Amino acid sequence: MSKTGLGLIFFILSFSSAFAQKTDSLKADTTLLNKYRIDPRKNAFPMHIRPVQVTEQQIPVELLDYKVSYWHKNVIFGLNFNQSAFTNNWSAGGVNAVALGTNFDFKTEYSKSPFDYTTELNLIYGISKNKGQTSRKTNDRIFLDNKVASQISKHWFFFGSLSFESQFAKGFNYTDANGNAVDQGLIISNFMAPGYLTESIGFEYKPTKYFDLRLGTGTAKQTFVLDTTIYHNQPDNYGVLPRHTYINQLAFQVVAAIDKDIMKNMHLNARYALFVPYQQPLAYTTHRLDATLTAKVNRLVNVTMNGTFLYDKNTSSKPQGTEGLSLGVSYTFP
Repeated sequence: MSKTGLGLIFFILSFSSAFAQKTDSLKADTTLLNKYRIDPRKNAFPMHIRPVQVTEQQIPVELLDYKVSYWHKNVIFGLNFNQSAFTNNWSAGGVNAVALGTNFDFKTEYSKSPFDYTTELNLIYGISKNKGQTSRKTNDRIFLDNKVASQISKHWFFFGSLSFESQFAKGFNYTDANGNAVDQGLIISNFMAPGYLTESIGFEYKPTKYFDLRLGTGTAKQTFVLDTTIYHNQPDNYGVLPRHTYINQLAFQVVAAIDKDIMKNMHLNARYALFVPYQQPLAYTTHRLDATLTAKVNRLVNVTMNGTFLYDKNTSSKPQGTEGLSLGVSYTFP
């Protein structure tokens, strides 16, 4: 190898050794870093801890625009229509007939403890017309009941009530003395003949919303017969003496009422009244039961069965009763 080649190799090796030594000489000065290192224990920001105090502050809250109503109203209107027709040569026979029945029930209640006020109005009227006969009444009643009560315990109230009962039109008896049917009836009743006005105070037991029981320890009832033409047609004249138009009686009264959905589409409304006069024998105790069972077919159409049982010796020596079954339209609101 020539001197020039050896010299070139030596130069390269010397340059590489110098570059390596220069690179290795760049070392971190750990002494300087440790001198200026930040110690969090010595250089922390000052903190002042104060105890937390919780105090109650009144924040004004605006009430929502809601109004509480203590009134509850319910109205039921029903209309029943029946009709039958036959050709003159119908082999089975029959009489053309048309019948119409209607009822109106209104109930309103104001309840704000301990005060309670209830009004009930029940109006019923029915009429039928058979071919060859005059129109005849099938049902007729006016009943109004008002009650004011004050709560004295969870289920007991002290109450005062005023009720009125009568009928719209004249009533006739279409049988003679022998029990045979006649076309021309004999008038036996009319509006306010009889008519009843009853005042009562006592205690009411109301364990549920659909049942209540009244014990009228102080009860007075006035019986009116304002139509004097029925005197000779009604033997007992509803307890009113001849040539008089009313009689007053003091008595003990019990009234039990139930108003409840006994099944999904079936409703029962029943009212039983017991009247025990203080000035007459127990035989003159009056019992009356009015019951209405309504089965809904849909929102408007329903089947209604109603009946009344009455035992009142002032009107008849035997128990009395009436019953009706009808299919019609009934609307309840709200």
